[in-house]
Amino acid sequence: MPARDAATAPEPVVRDRLAYRVKRLLLGPPLVTEQLAREKLSNPMALGVLASDCISSTAYGSEEMLRILVPVAGVAAFTLLMPVTGAILFVLLLLTFSYRDVVSVYTRAGGSYVVARENFGPRVAQIAAVALLVDYIVTVAVQTAAGTDALISLAHLTGKGYTGLDHLKLPITAGVVLLLAYGNLRGVREAGRTFAAPAYLFMLAVALMMTVGLARALDGGLPHADVHAPGAVPLGSPGTGWLYGVSLFMVLRAFANGGSSLTGLEAISNSVSAFRRPQGVNARRTLTVMSCVLGVMVLGVSTLAHYTHAIPYEDGNPTVIAQEAHLVFGDGWPGTAGLVYVQLATALILYTGANTPFTGFPFLASFVAEDRFLPRQLMRRGHRLAFSNGIICLTVVSLALLLVTRANVDKLVALYAIGVFTGFTMAAAGMAAHYWRRRESHWRTAVNLVAAVVSALVVAVFAVTKFTEGAWLVVVVFPIGVWALIRINREYREEAAALENVPAYTTDRPHWRRHVVHVLVDNLDLATVKALRYAHELRPDEVRAVHVVTDEPRARRLAERWDASSGTTVPLELVDCPDRRLRHAVAALAARATADGTTALTLLIPRRTYTFPLGRLLHRDTGEQMAKALQQVPNVAVTVLPFDVSAAIERLRAADRSGGSSAAHGTLS
Repeated sequence: MPARDAATAPEPVVRDRLAYRVKRLLLGPPLVTEQLAREKLSNPMALGVLASDCISSTAYGSEEMLRILVPVAGVAAFTLLMPVTGAILFVLLLLTFSYRDVVSVYTRAGGSYVVARENFGPRVAQIAAVALLVDYIVTVAVQTAAGTDALISLAHLTGKGYTGLDHLKLPITAGVVLLLAYGNLRGVREAGRTFAAPAYLFMLAVALMMTVGLARALDGGLPHADVHAPGAVPLGSPGTGWLYGVSLFMVLRAFANGGSSLTGLEAISNSVSAFRRPQGVNARRTLTVMSCVLGVMVLGVSTLAHYTHAIPYEDGNPTVIAQEAHLVFGDGWPGTAGLVYVQLATALILYTGANTPFTGFPFLASFVAEDRFLPRQLMRRGHRLAFSNGIICLTVVSLALLLVTRANVDKLVALYAIGVFTGFTMAAAGMAAHYWRRRESHWRTAVNLVAAVVSALVVAVFAVTKFTEGAWLVVVVFPIGVWALIRINREYREEAAALENVPAYTTDRPHWRRHVVHVLVDNLDLATVKALRYAHELRPDEVRAVHVVTDEPRARRLAERWDASSGTTVPLELVDCPDRRLRHAVAALAARATADGTTALTLLIPRRTYTFPLGRLLHRDTGEQMAKALQQVPNVAVTVLPFDVSAAIERLRAADRSGGSSAAHGTLS
């Protein structure tokens, strides 16, 4: 009978593992690589997804400045808030010009990492890599914690001081992080549809608050918050002297805290490849719109705080922006409706602002891994074309950070700006070097250089002023992180050098005079029979079955059954192993078989596989351990032959149902 054409042969049925079936149920059907081109973001969608982190920082940027100024300057802090906000907007202008250049010149994912690598070399670029990775991790924690604060503030202002949510802050925040991770594991398009709308809702909320606030100010003035309310940050005394007694050091601290308003500005540069073509042009337009919106919103929130004297509270609730909404909209059901809308929009934008790292972190990690400074597993796209390993890593570390800080925004901000502004510094300095070497534009060189210097000053101020409040952790993590990335790269380079050093003679036929095959036998069953058949197909000089004796009665029964079987002519060798160190006994046997230097040994290990977890639980798998034990023995090759026990059970059950049970049992008895 002629052999069946391979092209018409049926494909083997491969049963999906339980873990895969669960993943498919949770994430949906897998996307194929060809669909990746369609998983891109339009400009409006990108503004909603990638700008959420940047725009949402409006909700706590002004509050963090007041948290420094109020205890020192008292009510005068609300006057000082405006010049400090002006300085923040000046930095925003410089960084916007710088990052417009970044997204125009470097259109791949990576942002400041790519800029630093191209202009300062791969080792220096790891400073930017660590800065961005730390920034993304802290961003997830800060944004989600601030979002929960927005909900708790709503309960405070509408529930007459109700604080029942305070004890649930950490569980709620952690649940949101897990929800964000799930949304991003489903893929870029799904994440965009889910997370773009809140950005526009928040823009509308702040615009409404500013419009009503302006109208009320023109109509007779805005009401003031009670700066002496229980729980509010205690007022300092202005005293006398320069800036009402506030030292330059404290102003710089407030400026550094206010720098948290600019976090997320780099997100678009880190995800340029997520845009539709032309990617550089679309990213530049979206960045410009985002910066303009951010500037207006930061100025608006600070101005309202200046006029209403909305004061930070020691436990973070109610927030400054919540007090502004309450004072601007007033009492009554219209005011309550406005407050509820602003706070829900604020919570949504803060929560979805934490989505930006879930887009940027995996892209950046895959890019750094491609340069062999991070594990290559971070380059793999998962079930839905997302970089699943990067998303999972970000989720785990962010949850750990939330647990350690108890989701306290003030503690988290202390870890924030160092990473953010280090990334800004590397990007701006890299672009300045780029234009300087090419002599393309003295104006752009100067702007980027100034942006780099200002960003570096913010890093220095923050490291000094916030050192005892948690910034020391980031200061310590930075050099350790850079060292770790460089160490990973060295390992990869050494591995490549060792594996690529292939002598010419190794490609020739080996000079073995003899080839023997040993089949490692645990029992005489179908898995062993399969291995014996395969051994003969190798055409060796000798085939031998080997059983390592760790249980003498069982070994005697196996030998008797082997001798009584007429299905094989391969002799069975029993190898004593009184100390039950199975791997050592097999390694010693292999060494003896190849001791003459001219004999090659192939060791076949039948591996019984099980579809269901119970089967894997009831049987241990020693095949991989055996292969590792023999990898140092010369002239020895190990082959693990899988045999599906679950499929054999199904065949036996089918035979029982069809009346062929006696034959089936006879085969196995």
